[in-house]
Amino acid sequence: MGKINLTALRVRQTAINQFASGKINKLPQWVDVVGDIPPSEVLVRHLPQQHQLVRQRVKSDDSKAGRHTEFEVVQTRRKSKKPSRLFQPVQLRYEEDELRKQFFKDHPWELARPRVLVESTGKDHESYNWKHLQQPGRRLDGESVVQRQLYLLENVPDMTVSAAYDIARQEFYKLRLQEDIERRVAAEEAEATGAKFGPTFLEIGMELENQQFEKWKEWAKLEAQVLGQRSAALSGAPELASEKDTEQDAQALDIEQSEAEQ
Repeated sequence: MGKINLTALRVRQTAINQFASGKINKLPQWVDVVGDIPPSEVLVRHLPQQHQLVRQRVKSDDSKAGRHTEFEVVQTRRKSKKPSRLFQPVQLRYEEDELRKQFFKDHPWELARPRVLVESTGKDHESYNWKHLQQPGRRLDGESVVQRQLYLLENVPDMTVSAAYDIARQEFYKLRLQEDIERRVAAEEAEATGAKFGPTFLEIGMELENQQFEKWKEWAKLEAQVLGQRSAALSGAPELASEKDTEQDAQALDIEQSEAEQ
């Protein structure tokens, strides 16, 4: 590390020296103020307070209420940081992060669903009550499961993470099934009244696959003709391969490629 730069702390003395040497005609107006209220000379920065992970749990007991709330501070082993990383922003840790990571690890395709991230007031979360998974005005997604699981952990006595996860997932699967049934019934009603829908994603995929297969057949025929010409040139026969032989060669080439892939 290089030397500490003290130029800012010596700015008043520098101005006085410049006035004494005649480099400036008069002293700046802030010289007396800086002399009365000198800048801080503390050159050591204190490390910011680390953010602790706090968990809220409800425990059952023998009191009149039958329960009491406990706050657990999760202790984590601190790793020694490099000097260049001592004053980086503090890492914020919340219990929802672990729950969210577990859910999307088990349901990766939920990340492919479109989500609405825009909030009308910025405080939409205050109007949600996670006693129920389905919230009015809010689309069902993986975040709903996370918030529902967190609500169960913080409000149901002696609730474990796995039990809350199972309850939230069961409610989530029921609502997803209900949405699929409603969507299917709506499509059938629309078709009954004369609506016509385009091809499905499965039909589009099959059509693209058929197109690629036809292209491969043309390529296989050309390759079979080339192989037939090469064999005819080596054997000395002047005639080219017939159409039937070409198809047989294409089939043989297809079999060889499939065996090579296996």
